[in-house]
Amino acid sequence: MSLLSKDQVLVPIDFSEEAAEALSSTVDFLGEGSTVHALHVLPKLESTGPSVVWETLSDETRKANIEKAYQERFEASEFKDVQFHVEIGDPSSEIIDFAKSNNIELIVIPSHGRTGLGRFFLGSVAERVVRFSHCPVLVLRH
Repeated sequence: MSLLSKDQVLVPIDFSEEAAEALSSTVDFLGEGSTVHALHVLPKLESTGPSVVWETLSDETRKANIEKAYQERFEASEFKDVQFHVEIGDPSSEIIDFAKSNNIELIVIPSHGRTGLGRFFLGSVAERVVRFSHCPVLVLRH
C-alpha cells in the first residue's frame, strides 16, 4: 500500500464550506478509477425529545432529508460518481467504523481549526479519527 492509496477514499462531510471544499478537491485530485465515499453522521435522537415523543420525526425521515440536501448541494456533474452515505451516532466512531467495514484506504477530513475552549468543549472529530483510524488520514486545514 502506498502512502496515498486512492482506490477507496472517504470524505466525511458536515455541509460546511470546508467539507464541500474537501470533497471537491478530493474528486478533482483522484480522477477516474477511484471510488469516493461521502459520509454524513447524524447525532442520535434523544428519547425524551418532543419530536420522538410525539412521533413527528424518525431516523428514516432525517436520513431522507439529509440525502435530499446532499443532492441539492452537490448536484454538479463532478459529484455524480460520489457514493453518499448517512449514518447515525458519534461522528468519529461512525467514520472509523465505516472506513474499516468498507475497506477505505484514505480518509480526507476537513478541520475547522477550533482552538482553546471551543476545542476543549466540542472536541475534535478530526483528531479522534487520526488517532484511531486503521488507514492514513489527510487533514485539510483552511
